[in-house]
Amino acid sequence: MREAGESTKQDNGREKRHGPFTRHVRQFSLLEHHSHNLLKQFQIPVPDGFVVKSPEAARDVVYNIGAPSVMKAQILAGGRGKGKYNSDGKGGVRIVDSPDEAYENASNMIGYSLVTKQTPPDGLPVNKLYIYKSVDIAQEFYVAITFDRERYMPVLLMSDDGGVNIESNVNQLQRFWFNLSTGITPEIAAYIEAQFGFSDDDMRMVTHILRQLVKLFREKDATLLELNPFVRTTEGSLICIDAKFNFDDSAKFRQPELVSLEEHAAEEKDEYEASQLGLSYIRLDGNIGVIVNGAGLAMATNDLVTLYGGNCANFLDIGGGATKETLSKAFSILQGDSRTKALFINIYGGIVRCDMIAESILAASAAMGGFSIPVVVRLQGTNYEKGFELGSTPLLLLLAND
Repeated sequence: MREAGESTKQDNGREKRHGPFTRHVRQFSLLEHHSHNLLKQFQIPVPDGFVVKSPEAARDVVYNIGAPSVMKAQILAGGRGKGKYNSDGKGGVRIVDSPDEAYENASNMIGYSLVTKQTPPDGLPVNKLYIYKSVDIAQEFYVAITFDRERYMPVLLMSDDGGVNIESNVNQLQRFWFNLSTGITPEIAAYIEAQFGFSDDDMRMVTHILRQLVKLFREKDATLLELNPFVRTTEGSLICIDAKFNFDDSAKFRQPELVSLEEHAAEEKDEYEASQLGLSYIRLDGNIGVIVNGAGLAMATNDLVTLYGGNCANFLDIGGGATKETLSKAFSILQGDSRTKALFINIYGGIVRCDMIAESILAASAAMGGFSIPVVVRLQGTNYEKGFELGSTPLLLLLAND
């Protein structure tokens, strides 16, 4: 099997590009300043940054490190630079030229919400900023390591056109598959050097950084390590400016240090509250809310909804230990999402009894004064007949044993 730079050819001889990785997995993330500290631990160059929680502290930091300086909102969402604050309509990444300008901007950033294409419609609250001295950039690169779940192996993604527009240039990404135990081999490094035209001195540093990234990826149970941008400065040095890291949620027991760095105030409220109840909730881009039990059924349901022209607003798996309390919370989360125009509940009663599901649906409806959107329920399995008997109410349609 070829690895470095491998491509797949279609019948017409044209190169088949793998699309972005869109399959969802349970993961947890760290704020940017924590990711920078991890990079430092693994000898990967980053700017010397400072975390502030008040406009006064922002002014003091810029006074001490000098201007121009970069101020970044710390939330667990991408697109901060192109986002908009609910205070002054400006973005979440700003360059300031004086301590007073830092104070003024921080006054409109800390304590307000930032809306990006990856946040809920109301945005996410910003409680702190990350500040470092501005870097004079000669060239921006994109570097990431993740898993290719179609090939069952890790892949290094690189582009010499990094920065805020990388998502619109995914076809320019070069992919280098590698073995997790051997990492970036001399053969892969040579292929990278040929593709990107690095000088010998630069390539020695690039190889060091990539090998350290692989080490971090392996030792910390990461699912994504993204450096964007990774830059060459006008002075010729290589440095990571921004970092986004995701880690395997199932490996938390092996990573107590990382778990201690989680900051739930910076993440989406619904995802955090769902996780506290043992629910797997992932926000998607559609308008049909979905509640299921079991990841396999969840993915099959999502596929079928999409096949028939719909788009799911979420992935919400109540699991096998669902209770009336967790179901009530699930309904509350989805009904509170203004994007959700209909709700599809698809339950296979194995461990979970279908009559308990029906009772929970009716109890949740009564508690909320009725559902404000149409609800379709499919029940199969244990006690589905009792579940069917319990329930036909306005805006509620039960389909059982189909």
